[in-house]
Amino acid sequence: MKVYTYSKVRQHLAAVLDSARHEPVVITRKAGDTFLLSYQRSAASPLDVPGIATQARTADILAAVKESRAGKARK
Repeated sequence: MKVYTYSKVRQHLAAVLDSARHEPVVITRKAGDTFLLSYQRSAASPLDVPGIATQARTADILAAVKESRAGKARK
């Protein structure tokens, strides 16, 4: 387990995060507070959402987008 000061973490954040991929990292502050940083691999992207079935065609979607943009331009 590696121990870093808060100041070192601020200066070298990318390196500290890379280190945390391999072993837990402890970050200490002057006041004596300590924090444990560990790596956790995400199972899936939060943007990975299932699609939906719809009757809308591409032309319908483009028309709706165009209409919504025209409404904002008038305001």
